[in-house]
Amino acid sequence: MNIRLFKPSVGKEELENIKDAFDRSWIGLGPKVNEFEEAWEHFIGCEEAIALNSATAALHLALAVFGFQKSKKVLVPSLTFSSTASAVLYNGLIPVFVDSDPLTLGMSLDDLDEKYNRDCVAIIPVHYCGHPVPMDKIVPWARERDLKIIEDCAHTTGSEYMGKKLGTWGDIGCFSFEEKKLMTTGDGGMIISNDSDLLKNVRAMRWVGIDKDNWKTAVEYTSVNKDALHWFYELSILGYKYNMNDLAASIGLAQLIKLPEMNRRRSEIIKMYLDGIRNTELISPLLPFDPDKYIYQMFGIRAEKRDDLMIFLKSKGIATGCHYTPLSIQPLFIKWGNNCPFIEKEHNHFITLPLHADLENGEVDYIIENIEAYK
Repeated sequence: MNIRLFKPSVGKEELENIKDAFDRSWIGLGPKVNEFEEAWEHFIGCEEAIALNSATAALHLALAVFGFQKSKKVLVPSLTFSSTASAVLYNGLIPVFVDSDPLTLGMSLDDLDEKYNRDCVAIIPVHYCGHPVPMDKIVPWARERDLKIIEDCAHTTGSEYMGKKLGTWGDIGCFSFEEKKLMTTGDGGMIISNDSDLLKNVRAMRWVGIDKDNWKTAVEYTSVNKDALHWFYELSILGYKYNMNDLAASIGLAQLIKLPEMNRRRSEIIKMYLDGIRNTELISPLLPFDPDKYIYQMFGIRAEKRDDLMIFLKSKGIATGCHYTPLSIQPLFIKWGNNCPFIEKEHNHFITLPLHADLENGEVDYIIENIEAYK
């Protein structure tokens, strides 16, 4: 066998949507992006959603809209993808790395309390693998300290926590549609908020600063020469080339329709894994997976002899991974790190196993059999 770790589940529906964009000869930033944004607002139940070319862009702009003073600090988990902390550096801010809860691998609330000081201006909780961090505790803790809350939802798409969609607990939510995620646009992301005013400049910021949605100062143009000057735009803020395009949005619209079934299948696979490894010695689930309640982008285990088991599984045609090497020991971030002792040691036991909607039952059984066969 040759079993992939991740795989996008795409087919004729996505191709038909792309063909429609081709037939209209409009494949850049256009009406399909607007349609996808509206569909996402309805799906998440938020006031404003703006499509971008990545979740990295979403995190960058999420911090940028607040205009924080340079060298202020942002609390981020050590166990996350680089983008969470890179976005902090993009804005001239300083990352403060927070250790992981030993059970859930989300932010440790105790270490969060230890790491906070008055230079902190924001917190970016990450729902690692899709397992929610306790937002019912983090939100009041952050509000008491006047911290802005940006939810990194790269690993979750549609989960609820205590009856409320993840991504809507804080000030801003950021989602990923990269090819390995729960749904994909190839590459892409979304920034959302229930405060439209907070995101009022993001449409310009995503498109090199061009503001065509709202001519703020040129009243004489809009009132007198609107028809002749339809080409007119203003540059009033620094922008980036972060827009999504209609090709990506076309894929996203098809994927969003498929998402409930893809999520159901992922949950089914996780249940098979949990049942299959229940009595296997020397390994345990990566975290307390609850697939009947939450939606997970990744599934993994903890193993004492991680590297040996990964090599063994590779020899059987089974791809594996490790998510992630903690940022607090990465060369780029280490001057602010070496301060999360639990996760800096524990990550050496992590193995990510194959999980995607197209994974077949026989493949899952084969993976479990080979985990059990390893001695």
